Amino acid sequence: MPSKKGYAAVVHSDPNVSSSSAASSDAEDYAPPRNSSFSAYDDPNNRLSGEGSPMMMSPWNQNSSPFTKSPWSNFDNGSSQNNAAAAPQCGLVGSLVREEGHIYSLAAKDDLLYTGSDSKNIRVWKNMQEFSAFKSNSGLVKAIIISGDKIFTGHQDGKIRVWRINPKTPSVHKRVGTMPTFFDIFKASIRPRNYVEVKRKKTALWIKHTDAISCLSMDQEKGLLYSASWDRTFKVWKVDTNKCVESVKAHDDAVNSVVSSVDGVVYTGSADGTVKVWKREQKGKVVKHTLTQTLLSQESAVTALAVNDSGTVVYCGSSDGLVNFWEMEKQLSHGGVMKGHKLAVLCLEAAGSLVFSGSADKTICVWRREGAVHTCLSVLTGHTGPVKCLAVEEDKESAAAGGGDKKWVVYSGSLDKSVKVWSVSEMAPDLHQMALLQHRDGGDINWDSIPSVKY
Repeated sequence: MPSKKGYAAVVHSDPNVSSSSAASSDAEDYAPPRNSSFSAYDDPNNRLSGEGSPMMMSPWNQNSSPFTKSPWSNFDNGSSQNNAAAAPQCGLVGSLVREEGHIYSLAAKDDLLYTGSDSKNIRVWKNMQEFSAFKSNSGLVKAIIISGDKIFTGHQDGKIRVWRINPKTPSVHKRVGTMPTFFDIFKASIRPRNYVEVKRKKTALWIKHTDAISCLSMDQEKGLLYSASWDRTFKVWKVDTNKCVESVKAHDDAVNSVVSSVDGVVYTGSADGTVKVWKREQKGKVVKHTLTQTLLSQESAVTALAVNDSGTVVYCGSSDGLVNFWEMEKQLSHGGVMKGHKLAVLCLEAAGSLVFSGSADKTICVWRREGAVHTCLSVLTGHTGPVKCLAVEEDKESAAAGGGDKKWVVYSGSLDKSVKVWSVSEMAPDLHQMALLQHRDGGDINWDSIPSVKY
């Protein structure tokens, strides 16, 4: 598999509907939230897929030992098919199963893939082989982000841990810090004004998250790390000093997602059903975020956010299975609703002209944007549990080949304890085109099973 160029930030989120759910079990986390009538045990196999279910071709070895290294399994129809560029236009390339924990977080950069789970292990994969691993002794790994030679991990215990790659031995990762640092906590605790009310008759230091971290996002240019938490706040950190420079009481319930976009704009989504837009102002060392707009206010919890590279389109996934989007002209205005899932949307990624949505219904919808129009290219099936996190990289081989067919490598992590690797082409025919071709060949069309968009 060729090496790949990764994104600076990967968005992760949890479908939490109450900030008190931090101690809840996985089953409670993924129960249908709020007013959703969906069942977490619905069978998604009745939906239409442009390439058939990869589950029928699954290379998983369910009897493999969890104590041995787990190789990536490839679909091999010949030596020319051993990389994503040779895979079908939208199809499964490989699958990894390691019976040690549910996959909660992913991050990809260059030829490395980082996976986090509730086993507390962060595993590193290179060229579809296990490359290294390092362990945190506290809290499952809820979010991972890569910045240069540093890895930031957000945890259930509300702390961010910082790891550095050894320049001489890249497989070695050493923990170099925790945010906030012990010294910063000690120094802040001396002054009473550093304590803020977090619950009724309960106070805590403003530099500390008091509940699980749900999401991390990075502004690489400014060197700022954003952390969202079930404690209803997002915090801003300077990555060169590991110091918290601001804490924002953002929502009335758990903050499930935070995304740093262009020009100092930050988006947050919450279990309170709102999506908020914040503008960063920085004067010297002072950083301040001001609320500028509330894009959405609904009953269903907001579970995931994504923004395209240019910052002109914002996507919001929610517990009712819908993906809303807004487009920037002079200001952000609602563009429409993408309907492709039966259960909560748990993760979103935007790459090039494509948008990927992962869901508790165990599927991934691939959407293509052309101007203001979105169409569904494929519904990727094969996971046997909720799709918890996504990471996307450009396929370098297709980029080097040039031409109009741009391909992406998509990684999906699931609560079925597996990571799957997919190859997706921007030129793939959409499901409506596939259905019409099937109809031409004498097949029946079930239009209700095809994901749609309402504008």
